[in-house]
Amino acid sequence: MNPQTKPDVEYLTPEYMKGLPFSMAVRVGTMLYLSGMMGIENSMKLAPGGIKAETRQAMDNIKVILESYGSSLDHVIKATVMLADMSEWEEMNKIYVTYFPKHLPARSALGVNGLAFGGRVEIECIAVLK
Repeated sequence: MNPQTKPDVEYLTPEYMKGLPFSMAVRVGTMLYLSGMMGIENSMKLAPGGIKAETRQAMDNIKVILESYGSSLDHVIKATVMLADMSEWEEMNKIYVTYFPKHLPARSALGVNGLAFGGRVEIECIAVLK
């Protein structure tokens, strides 16, 4: 890339998220950066069933967003996991790894003081486009 050429940037936010203080995803060249996804169902409520159910729903939400913007879980290169309770790390991992059968992206896992909606887990990721 010519040092004087800036990468193409696109801020991606579906209509139902307009007015929120962030973009669902940002595409920079061939990279896709997703905001943190929680285990929130279409009803806008947390998936019932604790950390496993919330992790499954968060990963399903990530999968949908990645695919809708031209990527997939197979193209995730980095993830960040935020947990409200680090003692649930092992249970979260049991679900998380099932979404990456071909490779495991680089990852950080953090214990946090609290998450929106009283959630147990929030996951963000970086992926390349297909």
